[in-house]
Amino acid sequence: MAPAQGWARRYIKAFCKGFFVAVPVAVTFLDRVACVARVEGASMQPSLNPGGSQSSDVVLLNHWKVRNLEVRRGDIVSLVSPKNPGQKIIKRVIALEGDIIKTMGHKNRYVKVPRGHIWVEGDHHGHSFDSNSFGPVSLGLLHALATHILWPPERWQRLQSVLPPERLPVQSEDQ
Repeated sequence: MAPAQGWARRYIKAFCKGFFVAVPVAVTFLDRVACVARVEGASMQPSLNPGGSQSSDVVLLNHWKVRNLEVRRGDIVSLVSPKNPGQKIIKRVIALEGDIIKTMGHKNRYVKVPRGHIWVEGDHHGHSFDSNSFGPVSLGLLHALATHILWPPERWQRLQSVLPPERLPVQSEDQ
């Protein structure tokens, strides 16, 4: 009976050591490097969830890419909702700080994006709660960059950083 107890004790000890190393490593990875998230709603159609309510895309969110708060026009990003801090939303970056953007339904027809902010919109205009509703978004609310669709398998693809031509800034600091 003694050898069996020794084996069980060694097994439990090894499991605990592995557990207490693996969990912090996994949590750090998911918090700092990348994670996956299910996209709900129609605001990013047709880029995400083209099947409507029948399907939900699962995307890879890369935290590492936004660690320096560097995003480009056309990137699809996850961010903390400015109206509900307990919720994350996914939108396309339309304009960067210093850009002047022609809005779609915002109280002002033209908006100059302030320093430290971006302008985000859903691809499905009229079905998106975005900067046209709440204005420019602080870069501090950025969560991650959506880089790939992982699910469903028939939609596996890298997400393209594309800005629709009709949504180009009226004036940008790049010009």
